[in-house]
Amino acid sequence: MTAPSTFGLSTEARNLHWLLSNLVEEVPGVHSVTVVSSDGLMLLSSDPGHLTAKTAGPAAGMSDGPKGSSADLATIVSGIGSLTVGAAKLMDGGGVKQTMVAMDEGSVFVMSISDGSLLGVHATPDCDMSVVAYHMALFVGRAGHVLTPELRSELRKSMESAL
Repeated sequence: MTAPSTFGLSTEARNLHWLLSNLVEEVPGVHSVTVVSSDGLMLLSSDPGHLTAKTAGPAAGMSDGPKGSSADLATIVSGIGSLTVGAAKLMDGGGVKQTMVAMDEGSVFVMSISDGSLLGVHATPDCDMSVVAYHMALFVGRAGHVLTPELRSELRKSMESAL
């Protein structure tokens, strides 16, 4: 995993990068992780080398990075988040806390962070879902109170400069 330079970042931003790295490195079966702001912009990524979805001929918006990159994951997480919030409103279900999509070849987990941001994880199909969810909850608990508007702005700028 290649991390963006944390030189010059605030202590809070460096701590979030460290928490994200630990989530990927210490939880078996996790492929990639991303944090997406409430407006759909990627704030943190486990593979910043593939941050942008570049235009590839007529298939505009398709990533030219590897399938399952954090750029793809951020797009998926944002869409799942929007869909589940809409479903919860239609069903008078309250706030959405967590969503999990199990597929033949992997799993996607989406967890809400207190400021409206979302944590997304792409994992192997045989991962221990309870372990992944537990570590995601730890990340959310530690990150939720520090994701201020100022920190979100700092994280966006650091993602842009990593390109």
